[in-house]
Amino acid sequence: MTSRERILTTLAHKEPDRVPIDFGGMRSTGIMAIAYNKLKAHLGITEGETRVYDTMQQLALPEAPILDRFHVDVLDSLNLLGRFPEEWKDWTLPDGSPAKVPVGFNPEPVEGGLVVRDAMGRATMRMPEGCLYFEPCHNPLAEAETFADVDRLLDWKPVTPADIAETKARAKWLYENTDRAIMFGFGGNILEGGQNAFGWERFMMEIALGSEVVDYALDKMMEVYMENLRVYLQEIGPYIQLIQMGDDLGTQTATLLSPSAYRRVVKPRHTKQYRYIREHSDVHVFLHACGSCYDIMGDLVDEGVEALNPVQTSAAGMDPRRLKKEFGDKLTFWGGGCDTQRVLPNATPEEIDQHVRERIEIFAPGGGFVFNQIHNVQANVPPENVVACYDAAWEYGAGKHE
Repeated sequence: MTSRERILTTLAHKEPDRVPIDFGGMRSTGIMAIAYNKLKAHLGITEGETRVYDTMQQLALPEAPILDRFHVDVLDSLNLLGRFPEEWKDWTLPDGSPAKVPVGFNPEPVEGGLVVRDAMGRATMRMPEGCLYFEPCHNPLAEAETFADVDRLLDWKPVTPADIAETKARAKWLYENTDRAIMFGFGGNILEGGQNAFGWERFMMEIALGSEVVDYALDKMMEVYMENLRVYLQEIGPYIQLIQMGDDLGTQTATLLSPSAYRRVVKPRHTKQYRYIREHSDVHVFLHACGSCYDIMGDLVDEGVEALNPVQTSAAGMDPRRLKKEFGDKLTFWGGGCDTQRVLPNATPEEIDQHVRERIEIFAPGGGFVFNQIHNVQANVPPENVVACYDAAWEYGAGKHE
């Protein structure tokens, strides 16, 4: 099987020739640039350069030697693979190691760290001193009280023709020149979109109060989402196999919203997007949702979700065997292959090998599984452990599973 066939087979809940592998197919399945530099050095890879394509999370864009070394089956549609040169400049990571960042990324030092400002001079991201990544710090609707405030302050616009053309060119080239599956990162975030717009605390309180202003703002966001979905699916749908949606719906112990609040505020808007994708394309719906999602997993299936990531098995209710038994014929588990909270940073390579083997034995039978560690490899993970994780996935993912 080709990588693309392997992914499509497991999404159809049929067992492919081997368990598919993802490493950097989207912005929650990859590796921080600090860890990436250590990994390349450990493997003796000296060519290429570490490009920080996600400046907020400080994620490295995996290069061809890494993708080949770990037998990766899926690519982010933004993956350049040397084909689409962009302008990059030198950057020093927090550990002192070198990297490249886009030329338009210009953080400035302030007391207590670094900030990134928008064209109006507003701080939009900050890296506190001692931190390894940036965090968003601008909430445009923090002071919004009326519908008119939302119209004035929520400056969301549909994607431009230039952006569409660039994305289409990348996806088309990857589709025609590689045999890997292509994933397009869309987002469509409702819960996170509201949290970022209003501020986390205010948004959650307004949901509890049944705020009409919040509903109005979410509907305004949805107008942009649906228009963008229409254009993207029309232009790049033939070249991509998955569209990545996102909303972190859980904490370590429970869903962020009660199931009833989720079904009132978020589910109808998720459903509108996901079913539109299913009805207007052959592209598969991939949802990234961290934390404990068990209590609303049936809702996700009903909405049209086909692949769930990162499958945070350390969270409440997310026992791997339970998930596979109850939802293994309905959802493809894209992740769950290695616990990144306790195992990947702390275990020995031998312990990681057995941990990965156990997860594959649970998730792989009957298809519906793509191997990935649970969320991005963090800066403190030893490179030996990354190698052990993915070598085990390659070794134990071969053949049929009972």
